[in-house]
Formats: sequence, structure tokens, C-alpha cells
Amino acid sequence: MIVPHVVMPYISCAMDFFDKKQDNTGASPQADIRPLADRMRPQSFDEFVGQEEIVGTGTPLRKAIENDMVDSLIFWGPPGSGKTTLARLIANATHGQFIPFSAVTSSIKDVKAVISKAGNYYRMSGRRTYIFIDEIHRFNKAQQDAFLPYVEKGDIVLIGATTENPSFEVNSALLSRMRVYVLKRLDTDALQRILKRALLDTERGLGEKNITITDDALVFIAEAADGDARRGLSLLEAAAAFVGDEGAVTIDILKDIHQKSALVYDKDGEEHYNLISALHKTIRGGDPDAALYWLARMLDSGEDPLYIVRRLVRFASEDIGLADPYALTLTLNARDAYHFLGSPEGELAIATAVIYMACAPKSNASYIAFSKAQKDVQTHGSLPVPLHIRNAPTKLMKELGYGDGYQYAHDYENALTSQEYFPDELAGRQYYHPKETGREARLAEYLKKYRAFRGASGKKKPTTD
Repeated sequence: MIVPHVVMPYISCAMDFFDKKQDNTGASPQADIRPLADRMRPQSFDEFVGQEEIVGTGTPLRKAIENDMVDSLIFWGPPGSGKTTLARLIANATHGQFIPFSAVTSSIKDVKAVISKAGNYYRMSGRRTYIFIDEIHRFNKAQQDAFLPYVEKGDIVLIGATTENPSFEVNSALLSRMRVYVLKRLDTDALQRILKRALLDTERGLGEKNITITDDALVFIAEAADGDARRGLSLLEAAAAFVGDEGAVTIDILKDIHQKSALVYDKDGEEHYNLISALHKTIRGGDPDAALYWLARMLDSGEDPLYIVRRLVRFASEDIGLADPYALTLTLNARDAYHFLGSPEGELAIATAVIYMACAPKSNASYIAFSKAQKDVQTHGSLPVPLHIRNAPTKLMKELGYGDGYQYAHDYENALTSQEYFPDELAGRQYYHPKETGREARLAEYLKKYRAFRGASGKKKPTTD
């Protein structure tokens, strides 16, 4: 059978994948140089640790995998929780094609080519193709839509892995045809079992090195891994390389190694936060040109565009607020445009929102006001609702005074009344102080009249705590 050249990379990738699965001895040169986390990836459910409520013996998914009856699904969970490993275990149990697929590097053309191949395979063999998509949240709407009819007909089984909430990142039509399994971060007990197995395994692990480790050091690694098996095994491997064969890993050695590793990791993290901070503060400062530069820097570095959009939504609420409410609308529109177009076309919508917000009037009055209200709630607890603004749907409530004295605003001039809306303990509080800028200036004008009226009525003694 002649295979289109576009599909060949994926079939080749799948064949390489199966070749690696068949060599579990650790004897090949490739196995020797692979990271410990990759070598120790479970080859069967007997080796798989964690997620028992999802794939433990007798669970519906476990039975479906063992009987080669898996439907399209998504594994949603934090890094190192076993998403990719479960996909590989499914591959072991299937009798059809299994094709790993990267959402980061694949185009819509690649998607259509693989789906076409899968359709041909199903028609010729009656067997389905299992397509595993790592980071499925990075697929745009058009790419996801390409899978929909084939998932619906059952020609393919789509298995996605994501660290992002599928409700926000996967099309609702596709999501409705997939079962979502939520994987939890691994606890320290599970991580210690994984680490001990790596220390004792003489074929794929560190068993031949005869390394010893103290109990407190083992606990330290498990806690430092923060639920990520890959991170824990990497730290163990670094410690093993440091102490050498027959060496002893202690907590002091680990603290030194972990500190150096954390500094490297934090350096990368710091640059990430430096860039988003630069973008945020430049927009706040009103410089659209510099803001575009920082946006381009973030996108060029591989930052997730939707992460940037989430930060822009926050900015529109926190730093512009009611001075220009349209900023929030425009930013949400940019989110929808990017979902629809993907990269690179959708990035222009994000750039447009950045320019607009940099030039828009700024106000953090809403942010400050809400923070003050939250502080009062935390300080004063659950104060009772004043009787006159309670609803009274029953006779008993009316007899208890619910709604007594309530002043219906529409019956008063300018819809202003003298009644108090706060609990007695907070009467007169003023949280919101609008700025005289943009559309918020009109709100400031209204509040001056409102507060002057309340003050004149003797019912509102201002406090700005």
C-alpha cells in the first residue's frame, strides 16, 4: 500500500514508539542515555502508581482498555500525573493503529492527512486508529473541528492530554463526544513508591549502582517533586550522578542539588514573569508601542497566547475598569477571535486589544473598592441583612417584620431614598471613589449627587475605611 508522504512522519513516529516499547531491557545504547524518568515509564498496569480510582483493577476504564473497547477521552491533570503513560498503556492493549500527535507542531494540513489515513485504515481493516494528542488545549477551533466527524462516526479514537481545563480549551461539540478523566497530582506515598522502584530496578533504573538513600532523603525528594513523578525522578537521577556508584544520598546532598536546580528553574520562571510584568505595566503606563514590543517578545518565546489574553482580561477589570468598560468587551472578543483563528492570524486580535487598552483612560477604583468590601466581610463576618430589605414571601416573614419600611426607589424623585442598605455595623461605608476620567467621570458625578442627598437626609455618614 502506498502511503502519502504527509502521513509518513506520523507512522514513522508510531513505529519508533512501538520499537521502544518492545525493548524494556535497558540494554540498548539508546536506553542507557535516556533520562531516568523516561526509562522508568511504566510498561504495564502492574508498574503504574496512582490514579487508582480511574484505572485501578475493576474500574470501567481499566476494563475498557483491557478489552480494547476504549472510547475517545481526555486525560486532564497536572504535569507528571501519568497522562502520557496511560495513553501508552492503552496503546499496548489496542490492535489498531496508534499514532502520537503533537498539538504544538502540527498544522491543519497534518491533521487532515492523518484523519484521511485513519479513515482508509478503518475501511480496509475494520479496526480503529488511536490518535494520542499531547497538549490538546493548544489546538485551535479549526483543528479540533477536523476531528469531530471522525470521532462521531467512530473511525478514530481520540485520546487527548491537557493541563488546562477542557471546558475552556476544547470545543463543546468535540468535548461532548469525549469522556474527561481528571488525574490528581501524585501524593508523597505514591512518589516514594515510584522512587524506590527506580532505585531497585536493575534493568531500567539505578539498581546496578547500589545506591543507598536515607528515609528522610526519600521523603524530601517526594515532597520536592510537588506531585510530579518526572520531577522527582530527575532529582533522584541528579543525586545518583553526584554520589556515584555505591554512594549514599542524604538530605544535605539533596538540599544542595535541589537548590541549584531550583535556581535554574526559577530563572526561567523569572523571565516568564518579568515579561508579563513588563507588558502589564507598559499598558498601565499608556505606551502602546512598548506594549506591542513586550507582546511580541512573549509570543516569540512560545508563551501560550490564551495565557496572555487571561492577563489582559484581568488588566481590563483591574486597571481600566469603569473608566472604559468597552476594554473588557474588546479583550473578551480578542479571546474569541483567537479561539476561532488560532495562530498566527488570531494574534492580531490580541495586539489590537493591547493597543486599545494602552490608549484607554485608566482607573483602579473598582479594584480598590472591591478589596475594601472583601476586607469588611472578612473582618465582620456574616452580619444579618437589615429587615427592611429582606424579601417577605410568607405570612410568618411578614409578621416578623421582613420588608417593613422598605422604600421602593421608583416611587421617589430621581429614584433616591433615605433608607440604609448596609448592616447597622457598617452604615455609611464608602468603598468606591471613581476617578474623573473617561466614562467613570459620569459615575463620579452621580455619586456626588447621591452622597450629598444621603448626607442631607442624615441617613448616610460617610466612612471610607
